[in-house]
Amino acid sequence: MTTESTGLRERKKQRTRQALVEAAVRLFAEKGYEAVTVAEIAEAADVSTRTFFLHFPAKEDVLFANADVRIDLALKAVAERGSTNRLADVLVRAMERMIADTWESDLTSGLAALRARLAGSAPVLQARLLQRYMAAQTELARALHQAYPAEVDEVAAAALVGAAIGAVSAATMASLQRGDSPEAVRDAMRQAMDLVTGPRRLASRPPG
Repeated sequence: MTTESTGLRERKKQRTRQALVEAAVRLFAEKGYEAVTVAEIAEAADVSTRTFFLHFPAKEDVLFANADVRIDLALKAVAERGSTNRLADVLVRAMERMIADTWESDLTSGLAALRARLAGSAPVLQARLLQRYMAAQTELARALHQAYPAEVDEVAAAALVGAAIGAVSAATMASLQRGDSPEAVRDAMRQAMDLVTGPRRLASRPPG
């Protein structure tokens, strides 16, 4: 298979995935999470139910479509550290990348606000939120420990990452539930990071 055909196939896959997310968000907003079926989401996206399950394991996973991408961005920040980068700076850079991606994909699209609203009435979404947070914390803590084994053991790395992700996640939920604008939610996420790590602005932080 040529590079061109592989790229075309990947773009088609991403378009289908995005169509499923947009259809699910629209239906969830109109009918409520519990009332919507996988078959309805697939039909609204003009694909088969089988195609839905090629992209998402379950209905609730549509609301977390970008979670794995954010974890990968954070892990990449650790992997790309320079020899003179301090652990604290690398952790902040990883969190900044996650915040930036949340802004670009979930906040501006309304997905984050919808997820926060639905999670309050759907136990399965609450469970999946917790699962996602734990997965992110575990992977990032492991990466930090492996990158800085002389500075932090497994427990200390878990504590550092837990404090950062916990603060940002709690601030995000509180801001969303208050009905803040996407810009205000992003600011709340940044302020939470400053409370944990101390005031700083990295070059990677987007303006605005």
